[in-house]
Amino acid sequence: MKQTFTRFLFPAVLAIAATASSGQDKVLNLYSARHYQTDEALYANFTKQTGIKINRIEAKEDELLERIRNEGANSPADIFLTVDAARLAKADELGLFAPVRSKLLEDRIPANLRSPDWFAFSTRARVIVANREQVKVEDVQNYEDLANPKLKGKVCSRSGSHPYNISLMASLIARMGEEKAEQWARGVVANFARAPKGGDTDQIKSVAAGECGVAVSNTYYLARLLRSEKPEDRRMMERVAIIWPNQKGVGAHINISGGGMLKSAPNKESAVKFLEYLASDDAQRYFADGNNEWPSVPTVAVKNSALEAMGKFKADPLPVAALAKNAAAAQRTYDRAGWK
Repeated sequence: MKQTFTRFLFPAVLAIAATASSGQDKVLNLYSARHYQTDEALYANFTKQTGIKINRIEAKEDELLERIRNEGANSPADIFLTVDAARLAKADELGLFAPVRSKLLEDRIPANLRSPDWFAFSTRARVIVANREQVKVEDVQNYEDLANPKLKGKVCSRSGSHPYNISLMASLIARMGEEKAEQWARGVVANFARAPKGGDTDQIKSVAAGECGVAVSNTYYLARLLRSEKPEDRRMMERVAIIWPNQKGVGAHINISGGGMLKSAPNKESAVKFLEYLASDDAQRYFADGNNEWPSVPTVAVKNSALEAMGKFKADPLPVAALAKNAAAAQRTYDRAGWK
């Protein structure tokens, strides 16, 4: 059962979810910020394998977190899924997750892609995109290069308060400390071609159109355009260079999609089974390919022409838990640097 809602529909949805949860371990109440077509097959396969019915509520992360907080100990939610480490960090900060002990998850999910309270089930990288005619590719090989004065008037970005940029800054703080990370942010702000606006796709389009010379983007936005059936999208991508950052150093910044079991979960056995299922080979393919990402389980391969076209790369092994730990400091750093 899939429910979508606004906050004005919360009471009605709560009644539905609470009724559905009365079956205890034969039901799973899932609060998800994911909304990909392959998720339908992902969930149907879980029910087929286990006999556990999934009651699903989808909304934006902040709406779901607000809902879980308001429901408190009476929340029917068993699992919270979302698409960014900073958002998982927010849920963790609110004390919503319960620790999960599972040898299967510990064996399948690498240590740097999990915390005691939540797990990553797919990964993406945040890469540099450049206009081939405006910027020399050799000048933008590292995130640090974006602060180089030679790029003055050429950098485009989305808001510094967006979770994707928060996670990137959190990784920089972990590597270089807050003071140097702020110096970097100030340098990037000085190079802005315009005030931050739009999403990652907007940055890619601006780079392709020559409105700016360079930007950063999550890889799945690029993969969507590379796989697009629209000729104009494919032509646009021909004008854009995709650069894997910091390949001679720590590697490209990695972010994740993931989730965990909630403290108030009424169906804890079903919740653990679901998390373990998401680490299975079939589920990993569904979960990752639904958003043009890579599986968290290293032995699972996804056949995706766009990801293959972008090539292999060195990933930063920084534990995603460190991103969560530094999320608040990352926002403060952007604010001080004037990265609105």
